[in-house]
Amino acid sequence: MFTKILIANRGEIACRVILTARKMGIQTVAVYSDADKDARHAELADEAVHIGPAPSRDSYLQADKIIAACKQTGAQAVHPGYGFLSENAGFAKRVEEEGIVFIGPKHYSIAAMGDKIESKKLAGAAGVNCIPGVNDAIETAEKAVEIAKDIGYPVMIKASAGGGGKGLRVAFNDKEAFEGFTSCRNEARNSFGDDRVFIEKFVEEPRHIEIQLLGDSHGNVIYLNERECSIQRRHQKVIEEAPSPFISDATRKAMGEQAVALAKAVKYESAGTVEFVVSKDQSFYFLEMNTRLQVEHPVTECITGLDLVELMIRVAAGEKLPLAQKDVQRNGWAIECRINAEDPFRSFLPSTGRLVRFQPPKETMFAAGEPSPQPSPKGRGSEAGDIANSAGLPPLPLAGEGRGEGGFYGVRVDTGVQDGGEIPMFYDSMIAKLIVHGKDRAEAIAKMREALNAFVIRGISSNIPFQAALLAHPKFVAGDFNTGFIAENYAQGFFAEDVPHADPDFLVALAAYVNRRMLGRAAGISGQMPGHGVTVGEEFVVVKLGAGGQNTSQSATVRDFQAQSGSSRIDTGANSYEICSNWHLGGARIRGTVNGQPFAAQVERGVGRNPLAIRIAHDGTRLDALVLSPRAAKLHTLMPYKAPPDMSRFVLSPMPGLLVEVAVQPGQKVQAGERVAVIEAMKMENVLFAVADGVVGKVLAGKGDSLTVDQPIVEFV
Repeated sequence: MFTKILIANRGEIACRVILTARKMGIQTVAVYSDADKDARHAELADEAVHIGPAPSRDSYLQADKIIAACKQTGAQAVHPGYGFLSENAGFAKRVEEEGIVFIGPKHYSIAAMGDKIESKKLAGAAGVNCIPGVNDAIETAEKAVEIAKDIGYPVMIKASAGGGGKGLRVAFNDKEAFEGFTSCRNEARNSFGDDRVFIEKFVEEPRHIEIQLLGDSHGNVIYLNERECSIQRRHQKVIEEAPSPFISDATRKAMGEQAVALAKAVKYESAGTVEFVVSKDQSFYFLEMNTRLQVEHPVTECITGLDLVELMIRVAAGEKLPLAQKDVQRNGWAIECRINAEDPFRSFLPSTGRLVRFQPPKETMFAAGEPSPQPSPKGRGSEAGDIANSAGLPPLPLAGEGRGEGGFYGVRVDTGVQDGGEIPMFYDSMIAKLIVHGKDRAEAIAKMREALNAFVIRGISSNIPFQAALLAHPKFVAGDFNTGFIAENYAQGFFAEDVPHADPDFLVALAAYVNRRMLGRAAGISGQMPGHGVTVGEEFVVVKLGAGGQNTSQSATVRDFQAQSGSSRIDTGANSYEICSNWHLGGARIRGTVNGQPFAAQVERGVGRNPLAIRIAHDGTRLDALVLSPRAAKLHTLMPYKAPPDMSRFVLSPMPGLLVEVAVQPGQKVQAGERVAVIEAMKMENVLFAVADGVVGKVLAGKGDSLTVDQPIVEFV
């Protein structure tokens, strides 16, 4: 076994690998760029080596620097994580030639499967079902349109070296095929250094289901069930779960056996994933093989009880797999939500900056990177329990076991950030992965909604409200969805009204309760003049702040306030709520009970343009309100509304990012829909178009500038 490994990655996956290595007694080396000098992965590792400037092409994609760091620190092996160089066959080969072990498949397996064009040919030869299409690289946009017409729309245009939703477009007509081909080539060239593009038929109403594989150097390959990854936005996964609520046992077995046949055909070692597109009649077709660890691997770890990172390391060291296919377990239900730095209410544009507060929910699951706090019980008659324990995880619980606080069923958070950390613009937008494990799908969904309520992120925007809306959607709850679910249900974008609350009066009651707690503190401050101290009544008016000054009001009465126990009864609308909480003023998260049932919500004061406003967030719904006395509420209705300044003459940056192109000049006539500027953030290009005809007056920012949110770029006259 290795004594020291280097992790050629950053963020949560680097931290995840470090935790397992630490459990195994292996020392770790982190690498970091200028942007990551204070990052969590660099702090967690035993050693950290600086490898260059912030852009990944100058640091994390520099094979020479990573190999030099291995030699400098004496690392015997490299774990590539996912992304960056993880599926670069040339890098894997160079590492092997330098006498360093690559913790992943052999370079020839990566080369065979990493190329989407060649992998389809190999899959067909191995007896795997394949989608109709043209498997050769296409040279021009005109040729792409011609081929797309022959196959028949819709078609999928894909970069051969693509992944993570980059270099991928769906086209429904000639115009989209032409533009999609050009965009795919550009993204592929910038992200992967390989601009080859091919086209295949797009299966309508598809499910995206993948099979997790494990192979060793002794010819053994097993599959670890499937993951359902159909909830996607712009081809990037948002929610993943295991098992799938859709496929039958027969389909699962057939997909697993085809995936194993493909892996054996390329002599696959290590963890890998074969992705399938599955039609509504459960016909399935090979999509691609990811020759690395997947982002969503924790859901497989939850239902199997295996530590995939540890097994990757053991296989790389020459060990045999500790289990056979018959030993693979499927226990309970796991769901993962990707918590991303993006603003769902502004078309999911990237949101970068400092994490003023980062407070994940309490972890109650034995994380895969941690040792089991108790040895495997003997005499359980479960071979799988012993195998799970050999992988460093507790044994899979029998029915009714392990479901309490700290049990195997619970909440897990994988992250590479911490309170006060920075989300840089140079890398992907993922802040953390929130994983839950329940005894069935309904329990897993309930746990995830509760965990999202308790996940505090301040300083940047996150997609937590969107995740909460998805989890509450009746079709998601019923398991009735496909890869077009988000596009179909949120075709016009995502808005606050897309998250209806099951009990809106509870939000009003909680706002009144929080305000009463703050007034209670004010009333208790010493040194108040006799006869002029703060007195607090029971009657309040909750003014719900709406867009454009369109406010509505609701009365609330707070009775039986107990400062010591933190309990009150709030009457509002037709409902009454007994709320009890030990929430401390200023805390972003409030936990307690309402009418005897536990709840978690979030509180923020001073939101928007009003320093007295209180924001309550619960189940993805947000209430911004002023809680006033009846007299103050009456006076508030007389206050004039101050409209924000008119910025319609300007093209504003919708997000923080790098201005890579300004396509107009002063004096130029521009028509609506014409390209004005291109901003790059988190590895994605975002094109800004003119919304109306006009003449450019001034260009206020130049190519190469770092932009802030709403910074003017172009002014029209």
